[in-house]
Amino acid sequence: MGIVAKGAVCNVSGCENPGVRSLNTKKVEDAGLDIASSGKKTALCKEHYKEWKKETKGDRDLERSRYDRF
Repeated sequence: MGIVAKGAVCNVSGCENPGVRSLNTKKVEDAGLDIASSGKKTALCKEHYKEWKKETKGDRDLERSRYDRF
C-alpha cells in the first residue's frame, strides 16, 4: 500500500486536501512547490499535481525524447 492509499493529505504548505498522487520530493521541490515534508515521497492533491505537471512539462518532454530515438 502506498502513502496515498493510506489516506495521506497534500504535503504542500497550507494545503489540507487529500493526496491523489505521490512523487519524489526532490522533483516536487525543483518545480518550485513549497513542501512541508522531508521524506522520500510527497503526496500532492489534484490541484497541486496539475500545477506540478504544468511546471515540469518541458523537462518531462526532454526526458521522454531521450528514449525515443527509433
